[in-house]
Amino acid sequence: MREFTRRHPVWTVVLFILAAVLLWMIFAVWPKWLVELIGKKKVFLNAVFNGITLGGLYFLVASGFTLIFGLMRNVNLAHGSLYLLGGYIGYEVAALTGYWILAFPVAFILVGLLGMFLQFFVFRKMQGEDLRQTLVTIGISIVLADLMLWIWGGDFYNISAPEVLNGPLKTFFVTAVKSSGEPVFMKYPMVRIVIFLASVALGIGIWILLNRTRIGMLIRAGVDDGDMLSAMGTRIQTVFLGVFAFGAGLAGVAGVVGGTFQSIAPGEDIRFLLASLVVVIVGGMGSIPGAAIGALLIGLAEQLGSVYAPTYSVVLTFLIMVLVLAFRPQGLMGRA
Repeated sequence: MREFTRRHPVWTVVLFILAAVLLWMIFAVWPKWLVELIGKKKVFLNAVFNGITLGGLYFLVASGFTLIFGLMRNVNLAHGSLYLLGGYIGYEVAALTGYWILAFPVAFILVGLLGMFLQFFVFRKMQGEDLRQTLVTIGISIVLADLMLWIWGGDFYNISAPEVLNGPLKTFFVTAVKSSGEPVFMKYPMVRIVIFLASVALGIGIWILLNRTRIGMLIRAGVDDGDMLSAMGTRIQTVFLGVFAFGAGLAGVAGVVGGTFQSIAPGEDIRFLLASLVVVIVGGMGSIPGAAIGALLIGLAEQLGSVYAPTYSVVLTFLIMVLVLAFRPQGLMGRA
């Protein structure tokens, strides 16, 4: 960030001003002219919180994608299918056992095993052949989509969260002030807040794993110079197998999250694959902090756009990507 500030002082000032204005709009009591201009503060805050929590979901999907695509240079266009499969598995586990929390490890393990299968039998034989990987994984995603449609049909499924997480949580954000002077505080679904906090904790854990541990050092060294690492006695393919399984497992966990506060249905695989691509492009390939920033920007753009410019909400998402590609082609946090 210091390097970005040094190279782009004007953009740094602009971003600082925008962040200050956004914080003021979140914490301050709105004057009447602002309410008349853009509507009630409650609607704005709900859109902001929905964007942040949606960004948390996008980060869960994109973090696995950035490990596989950005870090290992494997073009896995079946990543969205792994997300959807994880959602279906989570639904079945939660419905059969009655334990919502059990859906997460089961989805992580089963989808991770499928990721290991793909790495061993597909990507290992096509390392560095981007076009072949693209075509083959498109075919795999079509086959997986048809298999899931055959098993679960075209219905919408929702994974029920435990009772303790149901209902709203009273926050400290003031949405209005009554005539008596009493503030009205915003309420927000507890399950969304818990899932977002879990996404933040997971993101910090992944960053520490990649940048502060020996395993992370081996992964980064294997990507930069796999031949040299292999010559030093490290089984690089085993490392890549574990990374691919972990990234696929994260997609499965994201599917459970998505099925909890949204729904899972045919077509969601394409939607989240596209979202992952945009997040990785905006944030920078192979960067976990970049994936977090990109996911937050895309989530906020989608939700604020759907409230204040519903016709152009999708355009806003791609406008962010175009601007990033125009001024910083390697992504916000990517290496030049």
